[in-house]
Amino acid sequence: MAERYDAVIVGGGHNGLTCGAYLARAGLRTLVLERRDVVGGAAVTEETVPGFRFSTFSYLMSLLHPKVIAELDLRRHGFEVLPASDMFSPLPDGNHIVFSDDVARTQREFARFSARDAESYPAFDRYLTESANIVRKLLLETPPDPSCRDWRSFRDTAKLLWKYRRVGDKLFRLIDLMTMSADAYLSEWFEDTHVKAVLAYYCGIGTLAGPKTPGSAYVIMHHVMGEHAGAGGWGFVRGGMGTITQAIAAAGREKGMQIRTGAEVIAIDTAGGRATGVTLADGTRIEAPIVACNISAKVVFLKLLPDGVLPADFVRDLRGYRTYSAAFKINIACERLPHYTSFDPDVCGFAYPTYTHIGPSIEYLERAYDDAKWGNWSRDPFITPVAPSFVDDTVAPPGKHVVHLFGGHAPYTLAEGDWETRKPEFVRNVLRVIDSHAPGFSDGIIDMQVLVPPDIEAKIGSPHGHIFHGELSADQLFFARPAPHWADYRSPIRGLYQCGSSAHPGGGVGAVAGHNAAREILKDRRK
Repeated sequence: MAERYDAVIVGGGHNGLTCGAYLARAGLRTLVLERRDVVGGAAVTEETVPGFRFSTFSYLMSLLHPKVIAELDLRRHGFEVLPASDMFSPLPDGNHIVFSDDVARTQREFARFSARDAESYPAFDRYLTESANIVRKLLLETPPDPSCRDWRSFRDTAKLLWKYRRVGDKLFRLIDLMTMSADAYLSEWFEDTHVKAVLAYYCGIGTLAGPKTPGSAYVIMHHVMGEHAGAGGWGFVRGGMGTITQAIAAAGREKGMQIRTGAEVIAIDTAGGRATGVTLADGTRIEAPIVACNISAKVVFLKLLPDGVLPADFVRDLRGYRTYSAAFKINIACERLPHYTSFDPDVCGFAYPTYTHIGPSIEYLERAYDDAKWGNWSRDPFITPVAPSFVDDTVAPPGKHVVHLFGGHAPYTLAEGDWETRKPEFVRNVLRVIDSHAPGFSDGIIDMQVLVPPDIEAKIGSPHGHIFHGELSADQLFFARPAPHWADYRSPIRGLYQCGSSAHPGGGVGAVAGHNAAREILKDRRK
């Protein structure tokens, strides 16, 4: 006999857990199903090397929404943010740039490269902050259907437009961010390539794009609005990123939410155009009138549903939803931290650069993309080395360290050879770049875990290993994420919802999609 719940969540990542926790708070008998043996999705802490605890995928707290932190009381459940240093960027000539929340300090840094850029920076910071503030408000909105095919979509679109009527000419700022390349956008303010690279660096994180790619400007704001604007605080999480999802899970369990690991969903069951439950790999059938999916929309709608139950236009849109990835992650257990030759604590004003960007110029970043677009890994990749063990004594044995290297680009499919045979060569190239700035670092490596896009896909199920579940581009955001007419967390199947990063507002450990989906589910239940 099938088990029965009020709601089943497919995928125990942070958004799925958040959605489940809110539903449980509302009194629904809720079950979260996770394919892996650990909950958390891309926000997990795992002891891959004995004694060393890696934040396997995501590695910095930056976007977790303050509303979710407060409402689920995550700090009471163990969530604690530890400070990361200002962003440190070593340059090839032994110089460096420090990028800080402190506008005056960043201005002084920029002045070492361009007096004009230093003068422009405060106005640019205000301009970008005003744009980011608009987007922050939109995060908690449910995108309406602007095609207005029925009264409800007309009403919702009109309500949104009226609510944001005071945005006025700032709307054009958002259009610029959505359509311009990072380089073109920044060149309206700055002239020095090193200064522009400080911000353009973000445009390639998690996406296959370069600073000259149209639309890449938006990805700058997607990252910066969390990391450098206090959206919930940013830094390292004590105990690794898995602490976030364990805290959300604890908040949900406190309200009765159940979690089952090692439970792979192989089918979403339907009858009469509505969801009726799910079937697991072991044959278990679980009935529920509400099924919310935290996993990729491409997997949900193209693999887990029977043929013929979805509209042809919707299927075509999902097939065209772009998920191609080129991000890599190397988790390192080591004897010592990287010692950057261009870092001087007295000059930089902090003890150690726990948060570093290696990507010194627009030209460097664009060449990294040029290599990847032809199916090759970047000969000189951009790399974000982070060192949580400098501030967190729970992730490494005494005297040892954990260093995470996140970067790009490493295409999902190589033009020559395959990842299984060429991965050692790729790793040597990445470490060569690190050693060029921190000589001898690789000599102190104890062990490592190397994740290229096919590895990420295999572990967390995101097609092509895309860390955002899909490109953050104008045609895949807000009204159109993941498909036109279905950006409101619902789907053509009644009772089947999206609550993951394939939905608005996209990727990053923000928990907003889970929060918003739960709100819409509860709204539908009250009808």
